[in-house]
Amino acid sequence: MVSAQFSVSGKITTPTGEALPGATISLTSSKNAVTDANGNYQLIGVAAGNYTLQASYIGYRTQTVPVAVDGNKTVNITLAVANFTTEEVVVTATRAGNNSPIAFTNLSKKDIEKNNFGQDLPYLLNQTPSVVVTSDAGTGIGYTGIRIRGSDPTRINVTINGIPYNDSESQGSFFVDIPDIASSVNNIQVQRGVGTSTNGAGAFGGSINISTATRRDTAYADLNNSFGSFNTVKNTVSAGTGLLGNHFSFDARLSRIHSDGYIDNAFSNLKSYFLSGAYYGKNTTIRANVFTGFERTYQAWNGVPDYEILNNRRYNEYTYKNQVDNYTQNHYQLLLDQRISNKLSFSGALHYTKGSGYYEEYKDQDPIADYGLTPVSPGVDTANIVRRRWLDNDFYGVTYALKYVPTSKATLTVGGAYNKYDGAHFGQIIFSDENIGIGPEHEYYRDNANKNDFNIFARADVNIGDFLLYGDIQYRHIYYSFFGLDRNLNNAQQNATLNFFNPKAGITYKINERNNVYASFAVGSREPNRDDYTDSQPQNRPKAEKLYDFEAGYRTIGEAFSGGINGFYMLYKNQLILTGALNDVGSPIRRNVDDSYRAGVEIDGRLKITDVLSWTATASISANKIKNYDQFFYNYDDDSLVELRLDKTTIALSPSFIGSSTISYVPFKGGEIAFLSKYVSSQYLDNTMTTNPAGFPTDPTVAGNPYAFNRRIDGFFVNDLRLRYNFSIKAIKNIGLGLQVSNLFNEKYEASGATYPSLAGGNMYNYNYFFVQATRSVLGSVSLNF
Repeated sequence: MVSAQFSVSGKITTPTGEALPGATISLTSSKNAVTDANGNYQLIGVAAGNYTLQASYIGYRTQTVPVAVDGNKTVNITLAVANFTTEEVVVTATRAGNNSPIAFTNLSKKDIEKNNFGQDLPYLLNQTPSVVVTSDAGTGIGYTGIRIRGSDPTRINVTINGIPYNDSESQGSFFVDIPDIASSVNNIQVQRGVGTSTNGAGAFGGSINISTATRRDTAYADLNNSFGSFNTVKNTVSAGTGLLGNHFSFDARLSRIHSDGYIDNAFSNLKSYFLSGAYYGKNTTIRANVFTGFERTYQAWNGVPDYEILNNRRYNEYTYKNQVDNYTQNHYQLLLDQRISNKLSFSGALHYTKGSGYYEEYKDQDPIADYGLTPVSPGVDTANIVRRRWLDNDFYGVTYALKYVPTSKATLTVGGAYNKYDGAHFGQIIFSDENIGIGPEHEYYRDNANKNDFNIFARADVNIGDFLLYGDIQYRHIYYSFFGLDRNLNNAQQNATLNFFNPKAGITYKINERNNVYASFAVGSREPNRDDYTDSQPQNRPKAEKLYDFEAGYRTIGEAFSGGINGFYMLYKNQLILTGALNDVGSPIRRNVDDSYRAGVEIDGRLKITDVLSWTATASISANKIKNYDQFFYNYDDDSLVELRLDKTTIALSPSFIGSSTISYVPFKGGEIAFLSKYVSSQYLDNTMTTNPAGFPTDPTVAGNPYAFNRRIDGFFVNDLRLRYNFSIKAIKNIGLGLQVSNLFNEKYEASGATYPSLAGGNMYNYNYFFVQATRSVLGSVSLNF
């Protein structure tokens, strides 16, 4: 039987009686809300009992009041002006609010901590709508990937405190470079679609907005240790001073993670630290963050070939002992929040990121001429060579936002950013078993690139009766200088200049305090990445991509059920798609396709069955199509390209159904048993839906190996079990014990892959590679909070 549940509601105002829209309300850390444009809030589904209600707003003193809930309660709170500001370190202008006409999911620090056993950040987002994650090593530690609505990491905008994290050239986000960042995260907002205006590369599938740790008023020390399968060990030490002298605080974290990986040799040795210091004045908050990550991972990024997968699912084609990726990334952030008046506030940041490292690889009998060298010994044209390919880069800039609230019914935000990237790409030969006439660490190529990225945006939210009107315009300018192919296929300095205008508009209708409907339209634009430019000649340079994103949905917040449904239609113009054509060094070339789209429905909800039993679930159904698509297959018999024309085809690595479920049972205070499930339908490895050109049968010698016939990944259904128990003793504020059993039922599955089909001898050969994920594995954790 469901226990009686009530609501706690009210209004948050200033001493002069003005409403405070956007104030944060929490009820004994179990329920949270944000006040609307009129300063009103409502917390629903509250069981009878005694609670502490807390209200906070930047520039005002946080206030707590006791509340005895034995029926519906109205609690109005007046916040006094603070002697120092509270904290708003993230550039909130890039985030969606509760009533924004945008599809998003918020994860609190508590949500993140429940699943943080040391796996990479994408794995902590696995239960959010339309998300698929994968791991090179198979364990979620080391190199990982995330897709939102089928869009890969190069199309997902990532910010940390409003500062761009995506690599400026490849456009990807490599969370392995900041291991255990989750232990320093306060909250995350995942937006789907184009979303709000943000800094960095445009969002073509979604955004991940990360806010790191904020102020804690009392001193603390935390120890967190995880250990388990594949010799996985995670050690994290965190400490903070709390508020000193009513103005200062300092926080620190030190982490290390090791795992042997599920795939052979695919170890990860990861280290990181996070330092933060803040000053709180009457109207000013200044925070400095310094965080560093070091990763040394054995390469497993090619996947397991189809001809090995049936015999050894853990196969790694690399055996050279130092076939490693070795990289260090240092981040420096200076964040400012300034309350100029009761109606005007400013947030800004200066940032600098330094990255440096290499990947080392062994090349068997490599042609010496490929390194620009002339053979020294007669007849010696090849050598066994060990080389390192380096990346040494600097990324720095400024982000800012000015927020004006003229009335309780309107908010205007103007912001933007200027960021600059300087990157050096160079290669060294560090070993050769033949005399090839070079000295130690011979540099055989160098490629310097720089990129300037400027944007400015204006955003308005206006409440008219029960309607919220939303408008957002952004201008973005990019200048990129790089080495690329000229008309004679020589490496030459080139440049590209692009200008984008991205408007957005939406409307939300507030049916009542618990229900609203919304609709929006947004335009996103995106420049080609480094490989698109360097692998093309100026006359054949790829075009920038454009996305027209239509979203509409319904949200509800109820005593027993909260959830929503969102429909989307994402129409792409000039989307860059792999064609099968090869460049002069055998790498695939992307080209623009005129017309492609993603259309679907996303559903998510949380049902409170009883006070101790709840169910959270998501489901995404979509169609992901290219119209009038041409695929090219290389024919080794005559060095030609054979064309396959398709009127409509499915976009690669875009499952039509993604679902997740979490059943949580709290048998006693401090304990939890959670059963997590994830289903992902089948995916194609390329854009042909496993179609071969007419007249070219599949290679008959691979009979009996289903992986070699189909350029496809089968659907998978994976279940995890999570146990948590928290208790305290006199000397320790909290002792947390955790156990995570991943892939509980030992499912054998692959989450991603690649394919290189070609023709020879009249047959189609499918060279397929799969990223095999671990079978059943266990991680345990012990945490101590002082």
